[in-house]
Amino acid sequence: MESNKKYWKGLEEYNNTPDFVKNNKNEFAEPLPIEDVLNEAGLSTVTPRRDFLKALGFGLGAVTLAACQTAPIHKSIPYLVKPEEVTPGIPNYYTSSFNGQSILVKTREGRPIKIEPNPNAGEFNCGTDARAQASVLDLYDVSKLKAPLLKNEETTWAKLDGFVKTELAKAQASGKKIRVVASTVNSPSTNAVLAQFITKYPAAKLVQYDAVSYTGIIQANQNSFGKAVLPKYNFDKADLILSFGADFLGTWISGEEFTSQYTANRNYKSLESKKMSRHIQFESGMSLTGTNADTRVPVKLSEEGPALIALYNAVTGQSLPGGTLGNNTTADKVIKLAAKELLQNKGKALVVCGSNDVSTQILVNAINAAIGSYGTTIDLDNPCYLYAGNDAEFNSLVAEMSRGEVGAVLFLNSNPVYDYIDAKKFEAALKNVPTKISFADRADETASLCDAIAINHNYLESWGDANAYEGYYSIVQPTINPVFNSRQAEESLLVWADAPVKDYYQFVRSNWETKMLPALGLKWNDVLEKGVIKIAPKPAAAYSFTQSVAPVAASILNRSKSLAKDIELQVYENIPMRDGKNANNAFLQELPDPVSKVTWDNYVALAPKYAEKLKIKEFDVVSVKGANGYSIDLPVLIQPGQAQGTASIALGYGRTKVGKAGNDVGKNAFPFVSFTNGTMQYATSVTITPTGGYYELAQTQTHHSFEGRAVIKEATFKEFLKDPAAGNEKGEHKDYDLWDQYEKPGNNWVMAIDLNACTGCGSCVVACNVENNIPVVGRDEVRRRREMHWIRIDRYYSYETPAGDVTKEKEIANLEDLDHVSVVHQPMLCQHCDHAPCETVCPVLATVHSSDGLNHMAYNRCVGTRYCANNCPYKVRRFNWFNYWNDSRFDNYLNNEFTQLVLNPDVTARSRGVMEKCSMCIQRIQAGKLEAKLQKRPLKDGDIKMACQEACSANAIIFGDSNDPNSEVSKALRSERIYYVLEEINVKPGIGYMTKIRNTDTKVQA
Repeated sequence: MESNKKYWKGLEEYNNTPDFVKNNKNEFAEPLPIEDVLNEAGLSTVTPRRDFLKALGFGLGAVTLAACQTAPIHKSIPYLVKPEEVTPGIPNYYTSSFNGQSILVKTREGRPIKIEPNPNAGEFNCGTDARAQASVLDLYDVSKLKAPLLKNEETTWAKLDGFVKTELAKAQASGKKIRVVASTVNSPSTNAVLAQFITKYPAAKLVQYDAVSYTGIIQANQNSFGKAVLPKYNFDKADLILSFGADFLGTWISGEEFTSQYTANRNYKSLESKKMSRHIQFESGMSLTGTNADTRVPVKLSEEGPALIALYNAVTGQSLPGGTLGNNTTADKVIKLAAKELLQNKGKALVVCGSNDVSTQILVNAINAAIGSYGTTIDLDNPCYLYAGNDAEFNSLVAEMSRGEVGAVLFLNSNPVYDYIDAKKFEAALKNVPTKISFADRADETASLCDAIAINHNYLESWGDANAYEGYYSIVQPTINPVFNSRQAEESLLVWADAPVKDYYQFVRSNWETKMLPALGLKWNDVLEKGVIKIAPKPAAAYSFTQSVAPVAASILNRSKSLAKDIELQVYENIPMRDGKNANNAFLQELPDPVSKVTWDNYVALAPKYAEKLKIKEFDVVSVKGANGYSIDLPVLIQPGQAQGTASIALGYGRTKVGKAGNDVGKNAFPFVSFTNGTMQYATSVTITPTGGYYELAQTQTHHSFEGRAVIKEATFKEFLKDPAAGNEKGEHKDYDLWDQYEKPGNNWVMAIDLNACTGCGSCVVACNVENNIPVVGRDEVRRRREMHWIRIDRYYSYETPAGDVTKEKEIANLEDLDHVSVVHQPMLCQHCDHAPCETVCPVLATVHSSDGLNHMAYNRCVGTRYCANNCPYKVRRFNWFNYWNDSRFDNYLNNEFTQLVLNPDVTARSRGVMEKCSMCIQRIQAGKLEAKLQKRPLKDGDIKMACQEACSANAIIFGDSNDPNSEVSKALRSERIYYVLEEINVKPGIGYMTKIRNTDTKVQA
């Protein structure tokens, strides 16, 4: 049956506004700057390649000089490579760890240039998120300090050490407290260092503080089960998932790990087994997780508590007061159905909640206990150690500082002057502390107020370890000598503590060799090579909930009543910026938000109907004022799916002292967070007032429109079970060939993308940027539709329109329908068409087809006519308007001698005036072929992986040789769900997509 669904990327496309029609028809709105291009081709021009080589020579020299001032060098052992000197042109791989996840670091000629997941990580080998992929750029950040600072002036380490040791001794002798303020420390070796530091200075204490807190869950588990831990959630063991505002596929706890678990029950292999989990999401703002839900229900922030009470009552048969949702009949109906489904799936269901309120999390614990989640989908005996911050403890510290009780404070990977809820109060308290020391790598908002900055290494320059989960340990080892005159924070602490072993490498090695390795029967070099050690997990026990929930429910209702005033504001982490620590990373700033497709800014998200009620239009600047008097001015984004009466603002923006790229981008929303009932709360009530201003956001969502053509195909799980080809009906059309047919006797490189697995996270976009030297162009250029990404994630909204002849005007008039849109994410890159329209129109044969099925680009042939881009039906070709690598207009991003060290030497840095697009990582294909040749064997399936494929936590991207019938891609392309985008125009694309399947069919009766 033909679907009545309509798909659109943004409201301007949906409404077909005049601006959208004009811009979309005129793909290149500005003429080519021919004279500038010709001028740049003269003798005065330095080509990007030569500029790169020049920078390489200078940069490596600078790296070497900086390294001469450090301790003796300890050679790391690369992954699967003998410990020998660097061979030019041959990459080395080192194991390391990023945020507790074991990774591989690819280096070329001593330069780290790419991050990959570590295949030794087992169940934790789950791709990488966008932050991990972009983190290599932070190593070469010129905004970092080049030497330690003392009283705002560069100094030597000897002078700084003398000052700090004297001040710490004074603080200890005076009877005042010494505090180390750090974000969660899950490193066994770092904790051992802190123990030695505290032994030397008994007045010292570690205060763990996370910018985005999970104290609510930890304290709730202490209250419910006597275990103050963050559980290990097993989404792969859940047939039914209910989430209340938890963005577990995005920013909640460990998005890449949860994505891998979640999609294991929803990808093409699972569907072949006729199995698919069901996911219901209740939330106020449209999150990445919400876009992937089978059923998504918008609820106000004040309705979340009553919804959980209603669910608890329905599951347990109790009658707690307050479980009513007023006019939200949809939510009420879904909760009753969901309760029955939870009871049907006892032991195979999971309820999660994004709230940081202890009472709310206790109620969630009670629900999970009632449905048998503990010991199966929730593991309290092998907990997660990624977050251990204690909100109440940190607030007590602020009070101690205000009273003058603290003699010295040290900041390790923390920046409370930026991300604390009351920066002015914290600054005032900090003035009462005689000695203030920071380990920041730059003079950030907090470090700039300190007496000394003992600049810390980047993690790629460091030794260390991490313990992300019980029994799971990963190693951190340096992949390059320190670029600047920095020193690892742990080594500084050892020096100041007069420890017997001050060399941190020796300290880490000794810690492992004496405490861990003997029991495992391993040697130190084994750890360096594998990068990860896994100890058998403890048996996960079932837990029963015995507490009374009546007082908990009363607390939840009081919280809900306090929110139901004015407009309910949710502050949240988005995928690119998270908590703002990486705000100076241009790759992340230019990564489009997966939902809104906005870059380089945050904004106020409002529902279409609610914005109309407030008489506010998109991009109008409004003033948002909280109950505490804090206010910021931000542009409005009209966001389908946003709950009525609510607004959402992303955290992580508004940095003022982070660096050229991140300074003054967006506004700081942390002061809207409140401290209530012992924890940080990320929901509050605000007023919104138009200012009369206008600010156009740099959005990418409708830059490459297909103008209503069917590029998405989907079906329900029930329909799929009846017919695996459901939703993929092939229309009848006659083919007309303008191209000759050619055999591909060797390899035929193709790709399959599973729309059911792709969550839209964008990790593949950053991985492609780093691998292929794709430039960052900045906000203004993105606004001009000039972003350079070779792969993009198209986000489509849809809802089922009434059958029959429905006029556009009638659809638009019903704005409430936009509250209940469904979303599909579709990665779009060069399709490497066998009948490529771009090749037909190129006058200089710059784009040609290879014998193994790839569409090639010869950059030195391209003269920039842009005919190919105009003729590409997928709009995946990019035009270089500037020499981004050596143009002063891009100083904030890549135009400096250090940042260019991140360039992959296997990929040409493109010059101004040429076209570029996805090359299917031809450099990786050639390297794979060469490796197989050297080993005198044929290529095996899996020898070659694309950058986007390796980064994908969901395993949504499958690459390989279709000439090999046993390859994974060949098997995937034989699926009845496979279709080809715009296949009706007979360009014969080389990338097949699998239909989107939604498990919307409940198995119970209302």
